[in-house]
Amino acid sequence: MKTLITSILILFISMFSFAQKAAVSGKVLDNTTKEAIPYVTVSIQDNTSKTAAVGVTDDQGMFNLEELPSGKLTISFSYIGYQNYIQTLEIISGKPKTELGIIFLHTDAVQLNAVEVVTGQKPSVSLKLDKKVFEVGKDVLSQNGSAHDVLNGVPSVTVSPTGGISLRGNSSVLVLINGRQSGLTQSNSLDQIAADQIERIEVITNPSSRYDASGSAGIINIILKKNKKSGFSGQVRLVAGSPNDSRLNPSINFKSDKINIFSNFGIRSSDYVGLYTTNQSTMNNGNPNYLNHVQNEDRHDDGKLIYLGADYYIDEHRTITVAFLKNATKDDDKTRLLYDYSNANHTRDSLLTREGKSLEKRDYNQFEFNYTQTFKKPSKKWTIDVQYDWWNSDKKWNLLTQRIYPETLVYPDIRTNSIGSSKDLLVQSDFILPIDTVSVFEMGVKAEIRKVSSQFLAEQQQENIWTIYQNIDNDLNYTETISSAYAQYSNKFKRFNYMLGLRTEFTKIAITDIKNTYNDDKKYNKLFPTVNLSYKFEGSTLQLNYSKRINRPPLYALYPFNELTDLNAQYIGNPDLNPSYSDVFELAFLKAWKKLTLNPSVYYQWESGYIQDFTYRENDIFFTTPINIQHEIRSGVELSTLYNPLKWLQVNLEMNFYHFTQKGSYQDENLDYSGKTFTGRLSTQVKLPSKFSFQGRYNFRGAQQNAQTRNDALQSLDFGLSKILLKDKATIVFDVTNAFDLRQNKSTTTGTDYYITENSIPNAARYRLSFVYRFNLTDQKAIRQASSANRN
Repeated sequence: MKTLITSILILFISMFSFAQKAAVSGKVLDNTTKEAIPYVTVSIQDNTSKTAAVGVTDDQGMFNLEELPSGKLTISFSYIGYQNYIQTLEIISGKPKTELGIIFLHTDAVQLNAVEVVTGQKPSVSLKLDKKVFEVGKDVLSQNGSAHDVLNGVPSVTVSPTGGISLRGNSSVLVLINGRQSGLTQSNSLDQIAADQIERIEVITNPSSRYDASGSAGIINIILKKNKKSGFSGQVRLVAGSPNDSRLNPSINFKSDKINIFSNFGIRSSDYVGLYTTNQSTMNNGNPNYLNHVQNEDRHDDGKLIYLGADYYIDEHRTITVAFLKNATKDDDKTRLLYDYSNANHTRDSLLTREGKSLEKRDYNQFEFNYTQTFKKPSKKWTIDVQYDWWNSDKKWNLLTQRIYPETLVYPDIRTNSIGSSKDLLVQSDFILPIDTVSVFEMGVKAEIRKVSSQFLAEQQQENIWTIYQNIDNDLNYTETISSAYAQYSNKFKRFNYMLGLRTEFTKIAITDIKNTYNDDKKYNKLFPTVNLSYKFEGSTLQLNYSKRINRPPLYALYPFNELTDLNAQYIGNPDLNPSYSDVFELAFLKAWKKLTLNPSVYYQWESGYIQDFTYRENDIFFTTPINIQHEIRSGVELSTLYNPLKWLQVNLEMNFYHFTQKGSYQDENLDYSGKTFTGRLSTQVKLPSKFSFQGRYNFRGAQQNAQTRNDALQSLDFGLSKILLKDKATIVFDVTNAFDLRQNKSTTTGTDYYITENSIPNAARYRLSFVYRFNLTDQKAIRQASSANRN
């Protein structure tokens, strides 16, 4: 590690030792909204019309071109949808820096009419000071599905068949929508966001201090598309699939000089088919027993979503945004379980069946308010955000069990009822103060209060009387208060950028229940420093980042209520679970050629109090619960490539290899373990004649293991075919996910007196056909959307 740091310091010192040459810098803004315009092409030519330098503006609209010759030059600015801007400048010998100040670009009504049919204006991947940015683009598999389908195509990110999201194999990741917490990220609701509503994905493995410290793996920020057209516009998306996946997603927007109304609606009806098989060997009093277990699932989900809001432009510097989200779902699930028990001689001992039916209703609501004020000084901004969430859930299970061998015996019926509710208030204010054209100071405060209650009751029918089953009758209340503040400073010296930040978070948690079984108050206050360093070469970028993160246990991991669906295995939350803390280092490089983009990185993470699942056996039932162990150390190397050898061919390849060491114990069992894992993804897209496109994607995850469980290698194959029609206003897509049912999760869990092998197929192969139609009911001059502050 010392050698690596020394090498990096030598590299930076050598970079700064170069002789200073002339440079020109400035900032590009929209003439109407005074917003910064990223990705503007800046070109400088000498008096012979020879190009002397070319660059693009960054996210803040800033540009800085170096190593310029002396004399009179011409600088031009071009960006689709805007009129080209050209001016002359003179580089004086001996003057190292020329400041152009603010450059205003005017919208071009003629060019804007062609925006819809132009693709690929932005680079598909870019490396910012504290994040990687992946443009969604026009790939086939990102048009037909949901946000989950888009994320499955983003390097470093994987989505499990059940909707769990992980980053570099770590599931402790914070998912944001437009930079903010959202109900769309709760309870697998990302499946409700249409893929073609997403503009880009930001992968932030070392977040700066402006972001919450939650998520030891980092942050995934999903940026939705903004309405930039005046008048009425929108689109309608229809999906049909097998197994049933029926969706209707209309989106209607209206924009004028003073107001921007945006809306998204969703109606969904989906079926999922799952198959789980288990082979189990246990020892009782020295005698082996065996179980073959088969579980078939038929899950049906109905969902309705409405997201409605408006931006009101008080004047050119002040904007108010209000929005309301409602996401209501209804799940109707059926499961059939078969238990085949045999003795030491593998002779059948008994045969049991269980049928379960559940009905769950969830209703999530969210109100958002934002006030944004900009100033005459470019990029200076003050925002206030208020967000209030409230949700309710009600889940009922009915379980019918009987023995059919050696003789028929009907067991008492069991029913469970789980009722939950939550209220969450968030207030936040951020202030951005540019000191000059290259240095910025930011600060902010945030307070969040969350109150959750959960009631769980299990009953057993004795004749016509229902009695409490296994003493499961409780009501748990959870209160969490997080107060935080941050400050950070960023600056730029020639090609070197840096950002230094510090965040403090004070957390207070209270857990109580009516039985007084759990009565715990926890308080912890931590400082979270961040360091982001970046150096830009010609066409490439080198980064070195550090951040300290916290992984707070999710609510389901804290609830001590166990589902009773399976006779043999149950999951129980752990109210005594503590958060874990991570120190994360990363060195990344991005190089872009004309046809090839290369993005390798190496990373190192030390996580104390690491959270993992622990399985134990009690009364012939296997219980799984989350626990804290001493620590996990993880180090790895990652490579992402994008290759465009031909205009009609694009190939994406990503690989991630990491080694980990875990240390700890629980219930006198040593959980120390070291291992390694490899993951990879290969995606190919081919543009065909007559506006057809084809895409195939192969996903691979190598075997994973800890002290108790080994998961075999996992693979899957997806592909799709699209056709653009109706004068480029419509797209029809056919796609297949999990083709040939390749995605099968096979695992083996061992203990002192048991051995379990499982094969899980949560979702069968799915075939879908979708149709998207885009419309714009007016042909007025387009107006770039005013600042929506933290929503963007």
